[in-house]
Amino acid sequence: MAEYELLYWSVPFRGQFVRAVLAYAGKSWSEPGDGKISALMAGKVSDMPVPFMGPPVLIDNQSGFALSQMPAIIYYLGDSLGLLPTTPQLRGMTLKVVNDANDVIDELTLNGGRDMWTEERWQRSIPRIEKWMTMWEELGRRHGLADDAGYLLGGDHPGLADVITATLWTTISDRFSRLKTLLVDTAPRTMALSERISSLPALAELRAKARSEYGDAYAGGQIGASMKTYLNE
Repeated sequence: MAEYELLYWSVPFRGQFVRAVLAYAGKSWSEPGDGKISALMAGKVSDMPVPFMGPPVLIDNQSGFALSQMPAIIYYLGDSLGLLPTTPQLRGMTLKVVNDANDVIDELTLNGGRDMWTEERWQRSIPRIEKWMTMWEELGRRHGLADDAGYLLGGDHPGLADVITATLWTTISDRFSRLKTLLVDTAPRTMALSERISSLPALAELRAKARSEYGDAYAGGQIGASMKTYLNE
């Protein structure tokens, strides 16, 4: 039996962060598929492994503990697998990076599809997206991230914040050329860090698997289609 069960749709989006942390930590997991998620969401809250409105949901098969909400899952995995920094300051900063990543993907999907992308919306959004990218660049600068070396929050080895950063920006850049161009121009050190971390064997394998299984898909439905249309050259 796999060590964990992950309930998430067959796209990258929020679930890819959980997949990346599990892969980086060398853990095994199963994904029962979209049908089980749909059935749970349509059923009674009392029948859910943990009360949730939407995935991801992670179940620790050893203990039976279940948790929803991407940032909560990442923090749980970071804590239980020894991936968090040792100081309260850096642990807090790591959680900030996780929540910032969650906010970025909300922005890129226009709050989960509340609106659809148009060319006008894209043009209006460019300064705000650039600001998000600059936040990563400035955070790295303050902690000593160089053009081709170092990590987002400093230290001698990759941390949880680096895995989240790499998952955010490489997954997006792999699928949306306009975002990749902005990132290279606006936050080159962040782009370089993301590529270095995503080249680690476990994460490189996950990245290739995502491309094989999901293709160009990032999010589902109409919002995914509008992203594909307007976030590419």
